Amino acid sequence: MYVDAVVIAGIATVLLMVGFFVGVGIFVIKDQKAHGGKNASEHRKGQGG
Repeated sequence: MYVDAVVIAGIATVLLMVGFFVGVGIFVIKDQKAHGGKNASEHRKGQGG
């Protein structure tokens, strides 16, 4: 397979996007555990929503 700089840049871009979304997912899961995700609906009641 012919590997050009553009192919390497494309693979790097995809890996960076996947890493970013995995990092956001881990952050959300940890944040829910830290703040009790079950009480999110009660928290929104005081904000008019």
